[in-house]
Amino acid sequence: LNGHLLEAIGKLGFVNPTPIQAESIPVLLEGKSIVGRARTGSGKTAAFGIPLLNQLAKGGGKVRGLILCPTRELAIQVSDALQSFCHKKSPIKILSIYGGSPYPPQLRALKSGVDIVVGTPGRVIDHMERGSLDVSGVDMFILDEADEMLRMGFIEEVEHIFERMPNGN
Repeated sequence: LNGHLLEAIGKLGFVNPTPIQAESIPVLLEGKSIVGRARTGSGKTAAFGIPLLNQLAKGGGKVRGLILCPTRELAIQVSDALQSFCHKKSPIKILSIYGGSPYPPQLRALKSGVDIVVGTPGRVIDHMERGSLDVSGVDMFILDEADEMLRMGFIEEVEHIFERMPNGN
């Protein structure tokens, strides 16, 4: 991991990784795909978030990370957690997009450039279809609580988004 990221997560009190983190982080840092399963509170967000932030350390303003969440509450929680893992001067821009929130601030943020989008399937599709969310540069596509998304009936939306990911993601 890069030094700034190590420093930022160290300030949060991270000393030893949880089992899901210890198994996931090295594999994700190699650019491989995984399916992770662990209980609530086990550190899953850090397990995928830390490798994602490490990969995007220099920012760039183009969406390179897309995280789908089944609910707006989880999208906000994940976005906040990722932001807490960033050092204060991090150039990485993170945006939550979800239904029930006005479009103009989301459109402005997307237009000005973000590196990571955390959103619910419906709102992600809305932005893709409007042309405001370009996923052609996505390096990491993450389904957070995929089982819950599928249980809630989002299979068609997830497939629709997945089909638009760049080859190999």
